Amino acid sequence: MKQIPRHQVLRRVEFENPWWSPPFKIQPAFEGLQSPRPYLELFQPLVEDRSIQRAVVLMGPRRVGKTVLIHHAIQRLLARGVAPRRIAYFSVDHPLYNGLSLEELLTAYRDSIDTDPEAEPAFVFFDEIQYLKGWEVHLKRLVDDYPKLKVIASGSAAAALRLKSRESGAGRFTEFLLPPLTFHEYLRLRDREDLVQPAEEPREPYFHATDIDSLNRSFLDYLNFGGYPEVVGSPQIREDPARFIKADIIDKVLLRDLPSLYGIQDIPELNHLFTTLAFNTADEVSLEELSRNSGVAKNTIKRYIEYLEAAFLLKVVHRVDRDGRRFKRANFFKVYLTTPSIRCALFAPVDSQDTTIGELVETAIYSQWFHSTGGELHYARWRHGEVDIVRVSPALQAPRITWAVEAKWSDRIVAHPSELKAALGFCRVNKLERMLVTTKTIRRETNINGITVSFKPASEYCYTVGRNIIDDRLQTDNLPPSSRG
Repeated sequence: MKQIPRHQVLRRVEFENPWWSPPFKIQPAFEGLQSPRPYLELFQPLVEDRSIQRAVVLMGPRRVGKTVLIHHAIQRLLARGVAPRRIAYFSVDHPLYNGLSLEELLTAYRDSIDTDPEAEPAFVFFDEIQYLKGWEVHLKRLVDDYPKLKVIASGSAAAALRLKSRESGAGRFTEFLLPPLTFHEYLRLRDREDLVQPAEEPREPYFHATDIDSLNRSFLDYLNFGGYPEVVGSPQIREDPARFIKADIIDKVLLRDLPSLYGIQDIPELNHLFTTLAFNTADEVSLEELSRNSGVAKNTIKRYIEYLEAAFLLKVVHRVDRDGRRFKRANFFKVYLTTPSIRCALFAPVDSQDTTIGELVETAIYSQWFHSTGGELHYARWRHGEVDIVRVSPALQAPRITWAVEAKWSDRIVAHPSELKAALGFCRVNKLERMLVTTKTIRRETNINGITVSFKPASEYCYTVGRNIIDDRLQTDNLPPSSRG
């Protein structure tokens, strides 16, 4: 049997790095594929920062655009005058690289350009690095041994990446999470940001619909199809989202990533649990109930949920009481999908009158806030009431509730404010002067028993949250929003 000759490996390396030769551009498959996600403006400074000798570990669920983000970053480096041969890219999961260490790939880079990449500063990207056994040890060694290299690694097995990054890369790795699309990003990629405009509000930036019916139609599309860039740009995938999202994202995580990383044996059991939780997104569940209905031990279910959360398929949200205090025993909790389009792919797309639309709207609102880096999200429930979303300040000495939101997909609540009695009582107990209630189309502000209640369409609110989180992070990193794409 003939062995694969080394020159075949080098030819593959050259193919993956077309900018080494005229016309010095990235592959046509990535060039102009789509406008960059706003996250590029947060990721690019980490790529270019050499003040600290660290590797960047880009992680996130499958198909959210990590490889595209990398190529947009490479395109930026080229545009800013970095010599093309000082940039190298490897798709680590390619069969030709099987069994090669990162140092051996670095040697292939050296042989391909016929010069020492360490002679001057260079950038090396390792895509899908989780396919290399012991990748974290190899990566740490490169950081320590090659001070002129800026190393960027990415991977879809996010659970393992985060675990190994924190175990072995302390002080050597900087993590960067690329989540599913926000509604703001969805409109931007669809070139439909004309549906919103800035509102003149003194307290904080907010965006109003220019046409609420059109915005709501786009919002409904987002609920059904909007979590992944490829779905946004492909009419063929939108016709059958289950084939793409379920087969290429969910099944690969459940059937390959999690079993291989954690040694899970009973795959059908895990699959059934995830399907059950997806169907019940935004509903309160308990380990006791899940165990009773499935016949699976509570400790096993708890471990499965931790794995699914680590894989960025879902997010657990814990309960607080009427006084805003956490329960010592988390017997009840809510589980939210990280993007509502997962539920639609597993079951069926919804329309604006579907009985489950309320849960998906609440899931969408939560999924925007999952992009934030400050404060903890909870829901409040007590014997006589509930509040859908509350935020607890991160202060260690005296955590407190800082705001509250009731998530609705109906205008009925505006005409029946008495239905907010429990939520308004929660605000008074926690000294909140304001609360926000989402609606379907109505925007209004009123005072009810001393509490200012802002009624906002859910689609406007989702856009505003996603947009402001990105803009705030850009300002924190001294990058003005006007610098985006």
